[in-house]
Amino acid sequence: MLRRKIQSPGAALPSSAPQLLDALLLAARRFCAGPAPRQLLTQICLALAALALRAEGGVDGLFERMPHLPALAVLELLTVLPEEAAQDQGGDTGVNAAARCRFTRELLAHTPALVEFLRAQSEKADADDDGVPLQERNRRILRCLLSWVRVGCFSETPAAALAAHPLLTFAFNSLQVSFSFDVAIEVMTELVSQYQELPQAFLSKMPYIREVLLLPALANRNEKMIAGLACLMCEVGQAAPALVAEGGSQALALADALLRCVAFTSIDWEIADSTLQFWCSLAHFILEIDVKTAKRNAAQELFSPVFASLLDALLFRAQIDTDEHGTDGTSCIPDGLAQFRMNLEELLVDICLLLGVPAYINKVCHFC
Repeated sequence: MLRRKIQSPGAALPSSAPQLLDALLLAARRFCAGPAPRQLLTQICLALAALALRAEGGVDGLFERMPHLPALAVLELLTVLPEEAAQDQGGDTGVNAAARCRFTRELLAHTPALVEFLRAQSEKADADDDGVPLQERNRRILRCLLSWVRVGCFSETPAAALAAHPLLTFAFNSLQVSFSFDVAIEVMTELVSQYQELPQAFLSKMPYIREVLLLPALANRNEKMIAGLACLMCEVGQAAPALVAEGGSQALALADALLRCVAFTSIDWEIADSTLQFWCSLAHFILEIDVKTAKRNAAQELFSPVFASLLDALLFRAQIDTDEHGTDGTSCIPDGLAQFRMNLEELLVDICLLLGVPAYINKVCHFC
């Protein structure tokens, strides 16, 4: 209720905004632990973020007062602050684009404090006496990091320093914890999409991702983990097709891992479908190399077996399950399969160009 009043386009902030800020911080301190539901703390922090967006010096005022808050309250507040600017863009809440840009700049000015706080929290080996289990705390740390990554908190960080950053290491290690896996994937996918220099650092981790994370997930049919890893690997590959096309051991580990994701049989086609854009980007990159150069010949020779195996996997996944029948006894094509087949069109053309028409037709006829 209070947040809506603060956000109301027709409402003017009271002259006692600093007192309101202090009252909300007192409430956050009171309700950050104990039997109070976490949603209550979140609502208080959302109201604080809305106030900081609209009050003169609101961001600086919040950061000045944060040392007096319990760590859990600080973590929740730091999570919702960057989200406020993005969420506010969607509605008529009386805040113009210039004010949102100012708010974001003021937030990013406090990036060093944010990074140091999250680093200290991530290095805790035991749960605090606030009643929050360590795995839950680590998940909240990742959520907070994700919020700040989305507003560009590492935009001034050199690529080499970011690749070796303790928080990136923390996120990568969180892939091994099922409770925080999905948020860790989001953090790293967002980082790869924003920073052009990072894919090379992630590419170096591909053998580990394949052997330690993906292969056990495939063996255990853990579709959530397979889908998440496929998403991350595709983001890395699409961000750096030139590196992949060079065909080093790490690039081939990436290609092999994604081939396994395509071949994985599940009740739907979402995992295989999620990889198609990567394969298209790689095929396009190879096909756009001058056909008369040694570089094109080397890339095509190296990746032709990969795309031949990909074609086998795609044709297999595109088949109709003979057990699927409609009410009239005829074969029934599920909607997901129909969409998957439609999405294959561009990639199949690229594979045909890479393999050559005779080899392509031979494989297709094998599945007819």
